[in-house]
Amino acid sequence: MKYDLVLLHAPSVYDFRKSALLAGPISDVVPSSPVFEMYPIGLTSIADYLERYGLRVKIINIANRMLMNENFDVEKKLRKIQTKAFGIDLHWLPHSHGSIELAKIVKRLHPDTPMIFGGLSATYYHKELIDYPFIDFVMRGDSTEKLMLLLMNKIEAGNTHYADIPNLTWKKGSEGGYNPITYVPKDLDDIDVPGYRYTIRSVFKYRNFLDPLPYNGWLQYPNTALLTARGCSQNCLICGGSKDAYDQNCNRSSLALRSPKKLVEDIQFISRFSRAPIFILHDLRQGGRDYVKEFFSRLKKLNLKNEIVFELFQYADEEFFQQMNASVPKYSIEITLETHDEKIRRYNGKFNCTNQKVIATLNFALKNGCKKIDLFFMVGIPGQTYQSAVENIDFCETIHLACHQDPRVFYFVAPLAPFLDPASPAFEHPEIHGYKKLCHTLEDHRTAIAQPSWKHMLSYETKDMTRDDIVNSTYESAQKLNDFKLKYKLIDQEGYQHIKEKIEKSMAYIERIDYVLALTKNEQGPELAKIQKEIEELNKYSICGKNELKWEVQKNYANFFSLALVGIEQLYEDYVNIIRHRLRPKRREQFQLETEHREMKM
Repeated sequence: MKYDLVLLHAPSVYDFRKSALLAGPISDVVPSSPVFEMYPIGLTSIADYLERYGLRVKIINIANRMLMNENFDVEKKLRKIQTKAFGIDLHWLPHSHGSIELAKIVKRLHPDTPMIFGGLSATYYHKELIDYPFIDFVMRGDSTEKLMLLLMNKIEAGNTHYADIPNLTWKKGSEGGYNPITYVPKDLDDIDVPGYRYTIRSVFKYRNFLDPLPYNGWLQYPNTALLTARGCSQNCLICGGSKDAYDQNCNRSSLALRSPKKLVEDIQFISRFSRAPIFILHDLRQGGRDYVKEFFSRLKKLNLKNEIVFELFQYADEEFFQQMNASVPKYSIEITLETHDEKIRRYNGKFNCTNQKVIATLNFALKNGCKKIDLFFMVGIPGQTYQSAVENIDFCETIHLACHQDPRVFYFVAPLAPFLDPASPAFEHPEIHGYKKLCHTLEDHRTAIAQPSWKHMLSYETKDMTRDDIVNSTYESAQKLNDFKLKYKLIDQEGYQHIKEKIEKSMAYIERIDYVLALTKNEQGPELAKIQKEIEELNKYSICGKNELKWEVQKNYANFFSLALVGIEQLYEDYVNIIRHRLRPKRREQFQLETEHREMKM
C-alpha cells in the first residue's frame, strides 16, 4: 500500500530491548511505560487534517509494536513502506535517543524519502536536528496541521522552494533556512485534537489495528483525552508548556482554545465507540466563566455514559463542582499540587493558594459527587529541600483527616525526571531558580537518557539537592506514603508489601549500577546484562500500585454495531474527501493560510 506520509513514534531509547535501563519511577504516574510508547496527540490531528484533503497518512507506533512483541522486526516493517515522506515526533525530550536512531534507520532504508521532525522539543532544538544528515525538515510551533499540508503539496509537486512555508526549518543540498514562526493560530476549531475520527477510520482503511494503538494496554483500558487549548495561562517554572515557554518556543502569546461546542461534539463522538474515561486536558477555567458555563450546559444535554476526568490548576469553589456534578453522571479530578509548602507553590506558580484552600477544594469536590481525586506531589521542584520533599507525606495525612478519611482521594509522589523541560523558566534561567543544569544540548540529553539508571539520567541538580538526594528522597517519600496508605487501609497488606519490596530492590540496584559504572567500559556491559530482567520488572510501577491511577470501568467499548457504524461512516467521509480533493485544488488551502497570515499581522 502506498502512502503520502507515514508518521512514526519511537521509544525513548531505541534499543531498550537490549539494554539494562533502570528507569524507576519516571513513568509511574503516566499511562505509558518507561519506553514512553504513548505518542503525542498531535500526530492524529495532523493525520486527520491531511486526509481531509485526500492524502493517505499512516501512523505506526514503533515503540508500542516493539514493546508488545519482543520479536517485532522494525527494519522489516519499515523496508516495505512506500511513502512520499516520513515524519517522526520529538515532542517530549525523553525521545531524544529513540527518535534520532529511528530516523537513521529510516534514511538508510529509504535514502531518497524526505524525513520530517516536529514537536515542542524538536522546535527548541531545530538547529541541531537539521544538522543531522538524515533529517530534511523540522516543522516548528504548536500547530502544524496546515503547514504540513503545504509542505506535502511541495513534496508531491517536486517544488523545492521552501522559504515561503512558515515555521519550517529546511535544507536542500547546500541550501537551507530557518523560516520564522509566523503561523500561530488563535483558535483550534478547524482541527480535531486528537483526531479520533482518523484513528477509527485508519483501522478499517489500512486494515491494521496494532500500528496506531496509543500505548501498551490501550485495548484493555482505552482511555481517551481531549485538548482544550494550545498554550497556557499559567507560568509554572518547571513546565515546558508554560506561558513563557510557549512564548519563547512557539511565538504564542495567548491561548488558542477549542470551543465548548467542538469539545462536546468530540465527547459525543468518543462515546459512540468507547465507554472508558475521557480526560479533559488543561483546566477548563482558562477559557473564562462563560466558556465553562457553556461547556457544562452543552455537556449536560448528552446524557453521557463515560466518566469525565477534569484537570485543575488552581483553587476551585463549590459552584464549579456543582456544575460538574449536574452535567455528567460520573466525574473525577486530577491535581498536581507538587508540594505542601505554600511559599514554594507561590514561587513555582501551581496551586498558588493556602493549604486551607487546597483542602476546601477537595472537600467541595467530594461533597458534590466526585468519584475519584488523584493528588500528585513532586520531588525536585524549585526551593525544595530533602526534608521538605519527605514532609509532603505528612501533608497527605493532614488532607486525609481533614477530608474525613475519604478513600476517594488517591495520593502519589514522583520525581521531576528525567529532564528539565527545554524552554521552561527553570531551564532557561537555572541559576535564578536554584538549578544546576547537567544537560544543555540535544546530544547531552540523548546521552543521558541511555544511562543505566534514572539517577544518571537526571539532567539537573538543585542548590538544595544533589542527584543522590533527589533519588533518595523520592524513595523515602514513596515508602513513607506506602506506610501512610496501609495505616489508613487505602491499600491492603499484599499491595503494601509488593511496593515496599520494589522500593527496597530499586534502591539496591541504584547502588549496584553505581558500582558497575565505576568499572571499565569493557566490564560494564556483561555486568549490566546480568541484571537486565530484574530491572525490567522494577520499572513497572516501582513506587505505586499499577491500578491506582486507573478509573473504574465496567465496560470498555460500545456495542459491536455502534463500532461498525462509526467505522463505515468514517470510510464514507474519507471517500467524500478523496472526491473533493480531485475536484478542488490544494492551492485553496494555500490561499486560506495566506489569508490567516494577513489577519494575524493586522
